[in-house]
Amino acid sequence: MQWTELAFAFVTSTVGALGGLGGAVLLVPLLVLTGTSPRLAAPLGLVSVAAGSLSAAAPQLKEHTVNHRLGITTELAASVGAVGGALGSGMASDVFLQRFLAVVAISAALLGGRRKGIRNLPDPALTAADVGEHIGSLSGAYPLGDGVVPYRARRLGAGVGLFGVSGLLAGMAGASGGFIKTPATSEVMHVPVRVAAATTTFTIGLTAATGLVVMSVQGRLQLDHCAAVCVGSMFGGRVGALAQTRLSPPQVRRFLSVVLVVVGIVLLVRA
Repeated sequence: MQWTELAFAFVTSTVGALGGLGGAVLLVPLLVLTGTSPRLAAPLGLVSVAAGSLSAAAPQLKEHTVNHRLGITTELAASVGAVGGALGSGMASDVFLQRFLAVVAISAALLGGRRKGIRNLPDPALTAADVGEHIGSLSGAYPLGDGVVPYRARRLGAGVGLFGVSGLLAGMAGASGGFIKTPATSEVMHVPVRVAAATTTFTIGLTAATGLVVMSVQGRLQLDHCAAVCVGSMFGGRVGALAQTRLSPPQVRRFLSVVLVVVGIVLLVRA
């Protein structure tokens, strides 16, 4: 058992599930900084994403914060991008991947740290019976404190385009693309951040699985390392999803942003 990778996966998946950014955007740089080749760290990041997403599903489904119709609609573009990114990463050098990963980490910090405040407010006319996604539409309602908040996804075309970019990054760097998906869902499509984070956690597992198929064919999966990352990520994803209902995602993302900037700068210096 690779205990260092298990510990890294647990911590990063916990933080990733809290903010809906995907823990791999932090895990992969950490693995590279501790000596793992970027070519081998990328698939481990995708394994972490898939395992964390699966583990976080149960508490998020119970809370009714995942909008499956919205997730599947946008995931089609992300999966196509993930295949292209995975194919491209197989032809890139380690130096290029390390620099690319540094740019991804710093971009994640800038995007994740900007999100703050609450756009959608509770509607006093709604009750607990209205909580959940509305069948046949990209809308729904979720619980917030003692109230219920309605929402409807907007600007679907722009959101789908950004999801395609997130898939490309996921396949290229193994970074899940959640740092683009969550802001795109909340800022561009005006979905509440709690729903955006939960839906992103649900979809990034599908994106990761798509990229892993390509990387498996390329012979880049090391099963002993994958097992350690999978175990750590499943525990971390569950803990993060449970804590998501008690902590503020914007606060978590600001903390993660500081760490990502440091990691990104170190990667650029060492490339």
